[in-house]
This record gives sequence, C-alpha cells and structure tokens, in this order.
Amino acid sequence: MTLSLLASVGVTLWWLWFFVRRDRHPEPLWLLARTFAWGMFAWLIAAAFEASLGRMLDSTLPLTLLLVALLTAVIEEGSKFVAATTAITELSFDEPMDGLVYAVTAALGFALMENVTYTLGFGSGAATWHALVTTLAHALFSAPQGYALGGLHWQQVRGPGFGRSGLGSVRGWILRGVLLSMALHSAFNGLVSGPPGLWPLLALGGVVVLMIGLASRYYLSFEAHAREHGPSAYFLETQAQRNSK
Repeated sequence: MTLSLLASVGVTLWWLWFFVRRDRHPEPLWLLARTFAWGMFAWLIAAAFEASLGRMLDSTLPLTLLLVALLTAVIEEGSKFVAATTAITELSFDEPMDGLVYAVTAALGFALMENVTYTLGFGSGAATWHALVTTLAHALFSAPQGYALGGLHWQQVRGPGFGRSGLGSVRGWILRGVLLSMALHSAFNGLVSGPPGLWPLLALGGVVVLMIGLASRYYLSFEAHAREHGPSAYFLETQAQRNSK
C-alpha cells in the first residue's frame, strides 16, 4: 500500500515536471505549488458533489450511467478550471503559455488526490494502473482550459475592448475551452466504464489521440508566441533581481 501511494505521488510529480519544464519562461515555484494545492482542494469539492450525485442517481440503467459520466465530467472539469484561474491575477501570468502550465498544474493536483483516495479504497493492485492512466488523462483533459486561460491573457494585453462578440471573444474562448474539456472527459469516462468490445476500444483510442493532438497544438501555438515575442518585462525584471542576489 505504501509503495502504491508513493508511486501515485511519483507519477503525478513526474508529469508535473514534464509539462512545467516545457515553459520557455519558467513560472515561480510558489505559484505552481499554490495552484497545485488549489487543484487538490478542487478534488474535495468535486468529490462532495459527486457523492451527492451518486445518491440521487443510484441506478444501473444505461441512460443513468451516461448521465453520471456527463455530470461527473462537468463537475470535475469545472472545479479544475476554477482552481487554475487562481493564478491569472498574478503578475507571473504574463504570456499565453502560462494558461496551459497552470491548467495542467491544477489538473495534476486534482489527479493526485484522486489517485491517493483510489489507492486507499481499492488497494495497490488497481491503483497502479489507475495512476498511470488517469494522471495523464486529467492533464490532457485540461489542455483546452489552458487555451481558454491563454485567451484571458490576450484580454489583459489587448485591453477590455478585445473580442467582445463571437467565438473569437474572450468569453467564447473560455466557453469553448471548458466545454471541450468536459466533452473529452465525459467521452473518456463513458468509453472506459462502458461494455468492452472492439468498437469502444477504437473509439477510446480516437479520443486519446484527439486529446494528445489538441494539447500538442496548443503547446506549439503558445511556444511560437513565446519565441516571437520573447519574455515579458516582468519576467526579465524578476530574473535580473534573482541574478543580482
């Protein structure tokens, strides 16, 4: 049991390191830690809602199970998005890439709590597989949320008049990003918990490929922005202060 708990923590922290180190202009550790902690707290909120949901929808009917998968995705992705937004008011949130970094960081904090409770509830045998699959899945679910948070950065840069209407607006970016996260999560949940078979397996593979493709697209887009525009004035100032000590 202890080894499984340590493995769950290790897998989560490894993915956090993997994603964070791809930021050309690294974020402060204290803010990453705080966002990670908010992600852990988001799991507590989501778990409370899901427990109530389970009592209200206690049925094995296919339609009920589908509804549970959908509502679970809505609750979890909504909670993770709120956790990620706790970073956007900080001066360190100074480029679109930061949206992706903090969205994934909050998601991994959420995943850590889920993995720990899963290990305690189901034992070490199932926990290892669960940690390997769902930790990365939670990070990929949150990639569209990172896209949405990148839109918030553009609002800060371009001013309050930027994008007041249409899907290109800030509200449109947020709505599209969060809804896409929820859709991916609900599809993943439905396929994983559904009946086995070749077609469900192929569909699950398609969802995973789509998630990886979206995350890669967002990362490459934000990386191109970072190369083109360089570090922000705030980042350069903090680096200079750090080097002068």
